[in-house]
Parts: sequence; C-alpha cells; structure tokens
Amino acid sequence: MITEKQPGTEEEPLSRYIQRLTQRVRAFDARRPWAWDGLLTAFWTSAALIDATGGWRNIARDPSLPVPLVVAMSLAFSLPLLWRRRRPMAVLAVMAGVSLVSHWTGAFLQAGLLQLLVVFHIALRLPLRTLLWTLPLLAPPLVVGAIRYPKGSWDQDVVPTLWAYAMVALVGIAVRSRKDYTAALVDRAERLEVERDQQAQLAAAAERTRIAREMHDIIGHNLSVITGLADGGKYAAAKSPERAAEALDAIGTTSRQALAELRRLLRGEAVRDPQPTLADLDTLITGVRKAGLPVRTETRGDAQPLATGAQLTVYRVIQEALTNTLKHAGPDAEAAVLLSYGQEELTVGVTDTGASESGIVGTGQGVTGMRERAALYDGTLEAGPLPYGGWRVRLRLPLEGSRS
Repeated sequence: MITEKQPGTEEEPLSRYIQRLTQRVRAFDARRPWAWDGLLTAFWTSAALIDATGGWRNIARDPSLPVPLVVAMSLAFSLPLLWRRRRPMAVLAVMAGVSLVSHWTGAFLQAGLLQLLVVFHIALRLPLRTLLWTLPLLAPPLVVGAIRYPKGSWDQDVVPTLWAYAMVALVGIAVRSRKDYTAALVDRAERLEVERDQQAQLAAAAERTRIAREMHDIIGHNLSVITGLADGGKYAAAKSPERAAEALDAIGTTSRQALAELRRLLRGEAVRDPQPTLADLDTLITGVRKAGLPVRTETRGDAQPLATGAQLTVYRVIQEALTNTLKHAGPDAEAAVLLSYGQEELTVGVTDTGASESGIVGTGQGVTGMRERAALYDGTLEAGPLPYGGWRVRLRLPLEGSRS
C-alpha cells in the first residue's frame, strides 16, 4: 500500500545525516579531547588484548612465544595512542621499536597496524617534511621480518605495507587540505562580515555627518534671518506698524520653510526632494536683504553647465557665508556675491565689510562644512580676513567640461 507523504515529513538525506553526526562528533572532540582519546585508546587496547589471547597465532611466524611477551607488546602498541595527537612522532618511535621486536620474534602482531593511525595524525598535524622521518621508523621492522621469516618474495611483506602507510599519509594530507580550505573560507567569511559591519558604520557616520551639515546650514541660516527680521520689526513697530507686520509675516514664512526642510531631512526625503540650485539664489539673497543685510550680486562670464550637487554646494557656501555675515559682521555691514565663470572653473566670492571679529567663523563648523562640500566636487575653499577689513570666502569648482 502506497501512502502519500505529508508536507514536512520527508526523510532526511543520508549524506546530510552523516554530515550532521560528524559535526557533533567533532564538536564533542573539540570540547573534550581527552575523553575521545581515552575512548579510542580503550577500544583499540581491548581489541589488542583480545587478539593476544590466542588470535595472534593465526598469522604468527613463531606461535610458541610466551603469552606475557605478546600481551606486553599489545599494550605497547595500543596504550601510546592516548598521546597520538599531542606527540605523534614520539608515539610512532615507541611503536616502531615494539614493531621491530614483534617482527624479530616472529609474532607479527596485528596491533602493529595501529601505526597507521599515528601516520595519519602526522600527515594531518605536522609539517609535511616530517613524513620523510617516518620511513626510517616504519621500514626496518618490515625488512627484519622479511629477512628472518621469509615467505615467498621478500617484497611481498615490505612493499604492500609501505603502500598502506603511503595511502594513509595521502588521506591525512587530503583531510588537512580540506580543513585548511574550510578554515580559509570561514576566515574570509568572518573578514567579509567585519568589513560589512565597518562599511555600515562608515555609511552611518557619513549619513550623520551629512545630516549634521545640512541641519547646520538650514538652522543657522534661517535663525540668522529670523533674528535680523525680528530686530528690524522691533525698531519698525514704533514708527511703521505696517513694516513690523511685514517682518512678522517674513518670520513666519522663514520658520515654516525651515521646519519643512528639517522634516524632509530627518525623514530621509532630502535626497528625493528637489534641492536648492543656482536658480534659488535670488530667493536666498532676497531673504537675507529682508533680514537687514544689504547684498550686491554680480555674475561674470557665460554661465556653464554645473551638476546639481555642485550647484547645491555653491548655494550652501553662499548661504553659510551670508549667515556668518549676519551673525558676526555687525549692523552696518554690507555683503557682495560674485560668480565668475572661467574656461575651466567657477569662482564664487562672498565678501563683507564687517568688523574683523567676523573672522571667528574661520575656526567654526561652518567653514569646515563648506570645505567638505567643495572637496566632494574637486573644489577648494578659502576663508579669511581682508586687508582693509571685512571677511572673504572664495570657492573654486571645476566645470563639467573641464574634468578629465
């Protein structure tokens, strides 16, 4: 009778089951190596002692050997397995000596095949050149046994056994290569994970820096404009209520614009929404003029194409420079904005006639942010006092057609 398998009841593939079982055994071995070594040693010691009770005579060349000698050699073959992983060459040397006695006396104990386990661990754990030193330990007992107790051609007792040792060594090398390859993959995966985390941290830091720079520009400029409008409205309230009302309206408009920009920025919409460009400079300068700062503008040369991000950089630099003038240059200051298009670059100059104290912006976050913006588009920015008083900010940006 054929029954339909229910979902989720499929039998696990044998290969996956064996792989999972092997992983559990390896995990147990890694946690308790002495327990595993003791278990394996106890198993092979029991097998060797069972063979010493009489089974050894089936292949012995001299079955008349005393049993205590056979038992002693069986224990000498099996007990050193407890240290096969920590001292494999020393264990093999002990076994090779016992093997020489076994072949010399004609016992030819099968426990001597336990040397194969030690050869495997030598190939697995020690430098490969160490395998060359195993040949002087393994070959003499075989040669002695073939000479003292010949049975057919001498190479029938020597060559097959040496081939067995060679095959076990190759298996050890293969397992070692596989482990090294797996370890390399694990190390690479861990390094990629670390690099991924680092990239995420760098991206987060860059985003925080971008947000901080945008907030500095938005809040700093709009608050300076609001402060100028409020001061102007205060003086105009007594003599011209209409002018005071206009100042209050401008304050409300500027505040709402600032709040809208901050909301878009904090929601991550600033990248999707249109950013200020050179076409918005007139609106910017009009707002600064309403705040009480006279600003002259001039454009020289023919306008050249400029990337949107570069236009935003020009806009923010002019905004930051005029904001600093509003905050630091004093009530009688005037400002001038000059855009000069050359063959290969655009030069933007913002100067004011304020007091020299306005130079404190040179050590603030604003100038640092302007330099970072300029560097993003291979530009440079200079800021410093003028010889005759006042302050100047100069931005140089390469034009699109001049980039190689």
